[in-house]
Amino acid sequence: MAKFVLAGKANCPYYAKAELLADYLQTNLPNFRVHKITQHPDKWEQWLHDICETNGWEHRKCPIIWRELLDRGGKGQLLGGLNDFLEHAQQYYGVTSMMLSEEMLDIAEENLQAHLEIEKEDEDIKSLIKPMQIWITSASVPICYHLIPLLANGEVFGVTTEISIHLLDTDQFKEILHGIVMEAEDMAFPLLRSISEHTKIDQAFIDADIIIVLDDVLLNLEVQSRENHIREVSEICQVYAPLIEKNAKSEVKVISSGKTFANLKATMLRTYGPSIKPENIIAIATSWESAAKATLARKLNMNTAGVKDVIVWGNISGSNYIDLSHAKLYGYESAIWGPPNFHRPLLNMIYDSEWIHSELQSAQSTLSSRVSHCTAVLPAHAVATVLRYWYHGSPSEEIVSVGILSEGQFCIPEGIFFSMPVRFQNGNWEVMTELEINEKTQKVLERLSHELVQEKLVALKEIDEMHPYEAE
Repeated sequence: MAKFVLAGKANCPYYAKAELLADYLQTNLPNFRVHKITQHPDKWEQWLHDICETNGWEHRKCPIIWRELLDRGGKGQLLGGLNDFLEHAQQYYGVTSMMLSEEMLDIAEENLQAHLEIEKEDEDIKSLIKPMQIWITSASVPICYHLIPLLANGEVFGVTTEISIHLLDTDQFKEILHGIVMEAEDMAFPLLRSISEHTKIDQAFIDADIIIVLDDVLLNLEVQSRENHIREVSEICQVYAPLIEKNAKSEVKVISSGKTFANLKATMLRTYGPSIKPENIIAIATSWESAAKATLARKLNMNTAGVKDVIVWGNISGSNYIDLSHAKLYGYESAIWGPPNFHRPLLNMIYDSEWIHSELQSAQSTLSSRVSHCTAVLPAHAVATVLRYWYHGSPSEEIVSVGILSEGQFCIPEGIFFSMPVRFQNGNWEVMTELEINEKTQKVLERLSHELVQEKLVALKEIDEMHPYEAE
């Protein structure tokens, strides 16, 4: 079979003549096929240059015609322009074109109008599909590398939602950002409209729908005091928050993640960005939740997916409390079986009470090490999971732990971001205030709250000391 590709400017009369001849041959010859590429006159020269450079051809006129070697593979075989095509048709098929110059001009004009209408229709369709704008800060970190495929595969926002990803970091990491962009483009995700790198902070967060803050500070208490580390976090948020208010959309969702000061970052973004809706800022605790469930599943010799409603209270990347008082087991092998939704209280199934009260509590240091030293797959999955819940709802009646701005729930002081149990539904979240907590848990929450309040006070003090006139 002979397959030809015919390309030219929409308003070119020679392209019109070649097109009419190709249509005639395709209609009357069973083994002749043609694929036509029509370019806007303003784009033709660049397009022709690029196609010739790619294939190593020398051709400078309109149209350009080549034969695709379907049975041999490799690049096509250049035939040439209109005269070459006319000669080929006459020699191989005994067919020629007798089109007059006036007819050629009329058809060229019709081609141009049709091409402009098609372009306008395509632009109108694209304008209706506005991609979700996602900004990721400190995008050179490994979490971002693992997060991009999770965001772009359609499972988080839905298979009909296109996204544009913006990677933000300093000039120091520009080469890493460029590499991530190229890899993401090569993966050709159908829902990834675009991915770009940014190193100019004043252009950050433009039209953002979602902002994922991955900035961390390198904790080294032997070199710097904790107060100095807190100051670094505050300075970062003091830069980001006004830009979010200025450049992002009014309903922007802000997610604080990372290995250090997740709660504090959320608190300071709210402090320095008072117009950001507080319900749209959350800190991710899912990594802790997942690690705790995995530890329990190993103890019970069961699938981790069957462990539900483990609550993470407090400071996500600091002192927190793993609460099992509401935890449930699904699909646990025991003497009593039921339907898939049948569950048993976890505390009733662990008969080793000493393990609960001693080993699990001491295991929190092990969990902390596991979470802080993970390779980035776990926190990336945690961010993607919470985003999916935020947009599509969490599993019915299942508890999810996230850091949110306290409004006094569970007697937690207002004004700090504190990890507590929530449920996601209809694009929002609500605190599960109906849950009962015992006296022991309440005392733990008081201690954890005090720690976060002090952390916030230190952050504000450090900034005030550095910028006394601004503070006034």
